Formats: sequence, structure tokens, C-alpha cells
Amino acid sequence: MRVQLNQASGKVPPYGNPLVAHRYGADPYALVFGDRVYLYMTNDALEYDENGTVKENTYSSINKIAVISSSDLVNWTDHGEIKVAGPHGEAKWATQSWAPAAVHKVIGGKDKFFLYFANNASGIGVLSSDSPVGPWIDPIGEALILRSTPGVEEVTWLFDPAVLVDDDGNGYIYFGGGVPEGEYAEPGTARMMRLGEDMISVTGTAEVIPAPFMFEDAGIHKHGGVYYFTYCSNFYDGERPEGSPPAGEIAYMTSSHPMGPWTYQGTILRNPGHFFGVSGNNHHAIFQYHDVWYIAYHAQTLSKAQGIANGYRSTHLNLLFHNWDGSIRDVEADYKGVAQIRCLNPYERVQAVTVGWSAGIQTEGKADSEERRVTGIGNGDWIGLSGVDFGNKGAAAFMADVLSLEGGAIKLHLDDPAGPLIGELSVPAADGPEIQKEWKTEVSGAEGIHDLYLVFEGSNEGELFALVSWQFTE
Repeated sequence: MRVQLNQASGKVPPYGNPLVAHRYGADPYALVFGDRVYLYMTNDALEYDENGTVKENTYSSINKIAVISSSDLVNWTDHGEIKVAGPHGEAKWATQSWAPAAVHKVIGGKDKFFLYFANNASGIGVLSSDSPVGPWIDPIGEALILRSTPGVEEVTWLFDPAVLVDDDGNGYIYFGGGVPEGEYAEPGTARMMRLGEDMISVTGTAEVIPAPFMFEDAGIHKHGGVYYFTYCSNFYDGERPEGSPPAGEIAYMTSSHPMGPWTYQGTILRNPGHFFGVSGNNHHAIFQYHDVWYIAYHAQTLSKAQGIANGYRSTHLNLLFHNWDGSIRDVEADYKGVAQIRCLNPYERVQAVTVGWSAGIQTEGKADSEERRVTGIGNGDWIGLSGVDFGNKGAAAFMADVLSLEGGAIKLHLDDPAGPLIGELSVPAADGPEIQKEWKTEVSGAEGIHDLYLVFEGSNEGELFALVSWQFTE
């Protein structure tokens, strides 16, 4: 008798967008390090009214930054949330943490990582770490950029940072946004500034980037010796001069120097509403990984699929192409996403929070530990992994590190949640205190490259177990 499978929502096999379906994540920013792409995102979370109904996202309670990473761009590992602002965060002086920017720099011969964030629209802070996933500290105990910083006194929204460490090791930060009354065509609210050698200080005076119809969302990247400043245009609904960016699109300017002067070129990414039928603000990050250029951006596709597209956003990924003349082609945003660039190795220990597709599951951190696990597992829930290479010899056994609760089974299927069954791991119910233990079962019929589905079966009531990690053996 087959288990009644729960349905995927938002990210549906074989598509790659949105990147994950068990959490939201907005305002993405990419960091490439150690042959992985790390994406840092505003931690959108559902808000409810007094009747328990999901209401419009106010952003007012967001004080964490979510982090996911991947080495293949289809299967993503959930690293959880960085506690940034508020009494339980590292930056206790801040009340919110929006629109992160992350960067790596070698200082004193050591790898250092810096996470910049917006404290609502009133200032920009910075955290530092020795790892892209933390732990993080607040190295200065206050905001990096405030309205008292030279050159930013008149910036409407002091937020949305982007950071560049140039080839010579010098750092630059780009930020700002908003539209002063009636100044839609030339808001004058984009800024650029030099960072100190330590990356936790600024030097000199912030300078204006004359971005036409600027709204928010600073971006910066370098390609072929050209610097690209990218941003989201504002939503002015009046007539625009010919050649101006349309409303809510990602526009770009170019320069031969990281501090300008800048020349407006055009737009590259239309508003999410054009592609996905649900509009909203537009926010992006452009990065290179294995000699290929990508653009990360958000859209309300997951919340739309859930029937609650009230400003809750999810990160997507598509290709970006630079033309021979330095221009950028229009980006084609879609649900398909990008190709998987390498297979997943099932013979190395895989964190259970590594997910290609899913139905019903959640993730959470373990108290007093960096370990994360898959939780909320009920009957008919599942996790799918894309492009798993079992090799010519094939797999002989499957092991999983599990925290028993109600108990149940992990059924292993190929290519579809209801595809060929290669093995079944029984997980007994907990008998007394919670115990985390590794269980093992034999498998057969797993050779070559397949999508792998871990299908969870058990009682129709209660949580079956929590899954920490898994691995096959040949």
C-alpha cells in the first residue's frame, strides 16, 4: 500500500525556482567561497492579524538574516538564520535587519567575512566572522553608516548595501534609495563610499551616483574591467523621458572606476509581475561562479502558490549574459531556473537540510549547537535531491542519523516520489527521552545518476522523527 504523498508547493520538480520551498527569503546577496555559493536573504516570515489570518508583510519584525548555500545550484543547504538585530542579536543597537550584503577579504593572512545589513532605513551595520556561516560578532558595537556620516544627510532611505572588494584589495560600499518629494526622475539618493582596510569603517565622504529614477536595491559587480552599478527603478506612474527605466525594473550604469563617473545604459530585469503574475519590489544580486554569470532576485512565487502573496518573497536564480560590447542582455526570469552544474555525491555525509524539492517539511536548529535538522516530518512528506550519482557499482546500504519521535519509515525512491523503490529504513518510536541514533538498511537498484526522494511514512498524527543527516555506502 502506497503512502498518500503530499504535494510540492512553489518549487516543483524538475524546476529550480524558487530555490527552496520550506522558507521564504528576500533581497538576496551572493558570496562565492570554498567552491560554494552562499546566499544571504532578508528573513521574511508570516505575520498574522488578531484573527490568525496572514496579513501584509510589514517587515517591522524582521531581525534575522537567512543563509542557504549550494555547490550545484539546484540542491540547497539551509544554514538557518543569523540573529542580527534586537535583544537576542549580535547588533543589539539595531531593531531590524534587511537587505544583507556579504563579502570575503583576506586580512592579516586570514579569511575574514563581513555581513552588512540595513537597520530599517535609518542606517547600515556590519557583522564579521571567520566563516561564511558564522558565528558572527558585531565588531564596532554601533552602525557603520548613519545620517551623521559625511555625504548621506539627505538620503531618503539609508539602506540596501552592496559591497565590492576590488582586485587591489580596496573595498567600496554602495547604498541608499528613496524618492524626495516630486524628484522621481533624478532622486539623487544613491551613494558610494570607500571602506577602510579593515572593512568595518568608512573613509572620506559618500558621493552621489546619478541613477535615473532610482528607488532602492544597490548592486555592484565587475566584468572585463568595467564596473556595473545596478539598482531598482522607482514606481513613478507619470510620463518618463525616452530612454528612462520603466517602473520597478533592474537598471544598470557602467564606469571604468569603482567610484564613477557612471553612465546610464538601460534595464536588464523586468518586474517579477511580468514573469510570475505577482508584482512587488525588485531586488537582485549578480555574481560569477565557475566562469558563468548569474543573477539572484526575489519574487512572491512560493507565497502565491500558497495563496498568501502578501509581500512574502522567495529567492530565484537565472543566467546573466554580458555582450562583447559590455552591455547586458535582458534576463529571462522563469520557474525553470539554472542547470545543475555537478552531481551530488551520496557517499559523502549529506546534511538533511540539503534540499532540492520538498513537501511538508521544516528545518530548525538544535539548541546550543550549529547542527540543523529537518523537522515537522509527517506522513506523506518528502525531500527530493536532484542529480544524485550512485556510480556504476551502485549503492548497497543507506544510513540516516535520526531523532526518533512517533516513529515511521524513510522510503527511498528514484526519479519521483512514487518512483522505483530501492530501500526502506524503519525508524522505531522513541521509548523515553529523545535519543539521536544512526539507523541502517540495505538498498538495491541504485546505479547511475538519478533524482533521489526520501519519502516519510508513519502515523497520520504527530511528528514521526527529525532527520539530521544521511549517507549511502557502496
